Amino acid sequence: MAAITAADVNKLRTMTGAGMMDCKKALVEADGDFEAARDILRKHGQKIADKRAENETSEGLVLVNVSADGTSGKLVALACETESVAKVANFRELAQQILDTAVRTNAGTKEDLLAAKAADGRTVQEHVTDLMGKIGEKLDVTYATLTAEKVASYVHSDSKKGVLVGLKNVGSADTAEVGRDVAMQIVAMKPVAVDKDGVDSATVEREIEVGKEQARAEGKPEAMLEKIAQGKLNKFYKDNTLLNQEFVKDNSKTIAQLLDGTSKGMTVSDFKRVVIGA
Repeated sequence: MAAITAADVNKLRTMTGAGMMDCKKALVEADGDFEAARDILRKHGQKIADKRAENETSEGLVLVNVSADGTSGKLVALACETESVAKVANFRELAQQILDTAVRTNAGTKEDLLAAKAADGRTVQEHVTDLMGKIGEKLDVTYATLTAEKVASYVHSDSKKGVLVGLKNVGSADTAEVGRDVAMQIVAMKPVAVDKDGVDSATVEREIEVGKEQARAEGKPEAMLEKIAQGKLNKFYKDNTLLNQEFVKDNSKTIAQLLDGTSKGMTVSDFKRVVIGA
């Protein structure tokens, strides 16, 4: 049995960031083999992940990055179970490391990002699993990326809501202010799509059926139900699609009118909205 010294424990702690007692136990179990001890700590993190798989992750941190030319944006949300963990330095450092890796590797999907290697050669997933072992909570990563003529971003003051929004037909307009306004609109008003063409057919069918049932409950004639339901559907589009929503800062105009008034023909190509604890 190898003799485990305080220096050995401190070395492993420096390598992994795990607690002193966890490092000592891992070294004892690994008979002083540092690589084996690291694997033991990683397996501990995976056990935490498996055990807490059904737990809710309603706290955390959202970070965004928009490229220097403004044409590409990336958003990372690292979620945890409790507010106290969301404030821990290691947690916040990991969130930033994940975003940095997304930017450096230009990851296209969450799966690509989790498999990507961070600066130290370990994958993002390994880093996430390791931190779960240290803090004893479930962690979850959400990732969104967006490419457009111009990309604007916004992270809400609680750091739990974030948006990327793509603008097109920008022309020579300065989009900094209007882009931020539209991104804030998306956080506040939760549109389901850019416009009515982006609403999925299942949602449309559900809204029509709900409209018919409401009209029927109000005693409207059967022959009128379809027309009434279509009217309610149009109201749904107005309230729930971005370009048709009233601008929260000035309800005399829609988002479509706001953009067109900034630069003729400017509109939204796409958006990504991420909320921790939604």
